[in-house]
Amino acid sequence: MMAMIEALYHHLHRFRREQRGTVLVEMALIAPLMLILSAGVFEFGNLIHQKLLMEAGLSDAARFAARCNSQLYTKAGLAAINCADIATNIAVFGNAAGTGSARIVGWQKANVTVTIAASGSCHDAVVAGVTLYRATTAQVCIVRAAGTLAYSGIGMLSLVRIGPMTINSSHEERLIRF
Repeated sequence: MMAMIEALYHHLHRFRREQRGTVLVEMALIAPLMLILSAGVFEFGNLIHQKLLMEAGLSDAARFAARCNSQLYTKAGLAAINCADIATNIAVFGNAAGTGSARIVGWQKANVTVTIAASGSCHDAVVAGVTLYRATTAQVCIVRAAGTLAYSGIGMLSLVRIGPMTINSSHEERLIRF
């Protein structure tokens, strides 16, 4: 029995002094962690990228809707335009016609709402003699573009048991009247 323990001790002592294969063992321990960490960074980067694309689209839509004036078309004898619909096209597709592919895969017009001067979004420019908003009109109205996106990711979220997320964003602009 004692000889067996001595032999085991001898092998363990020799194993501890041996340097060959240590890099392989270290890599076997670290590689899975590094792969998971790298995939998480890619997933988070993709999430941020889609959020920024969404915010850019909503910003473009609100800016267009704040300056869009359908009355200019009708006064010129042209057909009236739907400023909110065109702004929605700009948010989702990046163009007024609503053609081409969406800025974000899976983002649709139904996920975007453009509200132009809704009741409750107009505020008096001067209240009790105090100027709250610098304006040439008695009221200042707000244009709001809001959107949602169901983000499913590249698959890393499901590994940590996180289901699809909903990304929400909005942008407001002051309505320009001319």
